[in-house]
Amino acid sequence: MFEKVLIANRGEIALRIHRACRELGISTVAVHSTADADAMHVRLANESVCIGPPAARDSYLNIPAILTAATITGADAIHPGYGFLSENADFAAMVEEHGLVFIGPKPEHIRMMGDKVVAKRTARELGIPCVPGSDGPIGDVAAAIAAAEEIGYPVLIKAAAGGGGRGMKVATDRSVLEEAFRTARGEAEAAFGDGRVYMEKYLSHPRHIEIQVIGDSHGNVVHLGERDCSLQRKHQKLVEESPSPALNASQREEIGATVCTALRKLGYRNAGTVEFLYEDGAFYFIEMNTRLQVEHPVTEMITGIDLVREQIRIAAGGTLSFSQDAVRFAGHAIECRVTAESPTDFRPSPGRVTEYHPPGGLGVRVDSALYAGYSVPPHYDSMVAKLIVHGSSRNEALMRLRRSLDEFVIGGIETTLPLHRRILGTGDFVDGNYDIHWLERFVGLKR
Repeated sequence: MFEKVLIANRGEIALRIHRACRELGISTVAVHSTADADAMHVRLANESVCIGPPAARDSYLNIPAILTAATITGADAIHPGYGFLSENADFAAMVEEHGLVFIGPKPEHIRMMGDKVVAKRTARELGIPCVPGSDGPIGDVAAAIAAAEEIGYPVLIKAAAGGGGRGMKVATDRSVLEEAFRTARGEAEAAFGDGRVYMEKYLSHPRHIEIQVIGDSHGNVVHLGERDCSLQRKHQKLVEESPSPALNASQREEIGATVCTALRKLGYRNAGTVEFLYEDGAFYFIEMNTRLQVEHPVTEMITGIDLVREQIRIAAGGTLSFSQDAVRFAGHAIECRVTAESPTDFRPSPGRVTEYHPPGGLGVRVDSALYAGYSVPPHYDSMVAKLIVHGSSRNEALMRLRRSLDEFVIGGIETTLPLHRRILGTGDFVDGNYDIHWLERFVGLKR
């Protein structure tokens, strides 16, 4: 087992990794920008190193500074968390070249799945069902028109090298295809430095279903069920739950087994999530995230398995501590992402937290690095907390979530807590009757 792990991240995920390390008896090194000198993960870590000014490119994306910090502190391994460098294959390779262990997948798998065109081709070859679409990048407008005619309108144009909704446009017919194609290419180039785009059939009312997997270096790959992440705005998830209200046990087992078989063939190692659109009983692969997900706590709540702890054990050369047969899905869990934004128009709301009172009680978990007096910096992602509840049934989880949202107090800044309370008051959400377009329609109606 490792003696010291450097955490190459910030905020609640850095704190989450620190806690898992300490429970394993591992010392931690926190890296931070000058803006995060007073952050909770810095306060709690055994050691800390300032790696640069506030801008992420000069600190949390500064590979030489992070590797230097790991070297001077004598760290054995680096955990990237999610975001920042977590899916940077070059970073993963450099970590290994410097004699350290990267707590995550192999660099070649990160690179493979980071290119959405290659990922889709690989998934198809491995027997994972895919959305009908182009075989590769589309080079010009003429090729886009031909592909759209073959696929059938409406179509979705997507960046090959990115995600998060950037470089993604819908074309409902030929009259708007050219503009959508050019806009998507421009956004992809600006966001990712790679203007390649590809095309998929646009599904009108799908749910976003993802399968959590984890594998070790000894050929074992296990799935931990699904998460329903359909409540999203501009392709950014806001609420996640497990199990999905739309799936039954046989569907879960079938798609889980398909994914495990595929990743076993690939020789995949560590945690990963295979994401699908689900419509009319069919699954369609959209991408794979080769890292820990923001929403991993809902899986931990229904399985009782500590995913971060398993990640660390696997990276140290150990085998999975459980088999597929030992995985049990108990009850229901829901997560709300709380962001420092206006709950009506989503304007950023950084600033000093004057009050902080998280909810508690049986089946309630809050992952956050906030505290009263902390100043939320404007330089990074706006998520400041995750509220996760667990109940013996979905109805119990909903009641617990309602109570917890009413208890949650974050003063001094605007947050999306009021939006979550409004969502929980709708019949559609209570009934589990929603798709990936539901939240944007809801926000639009309520504006």
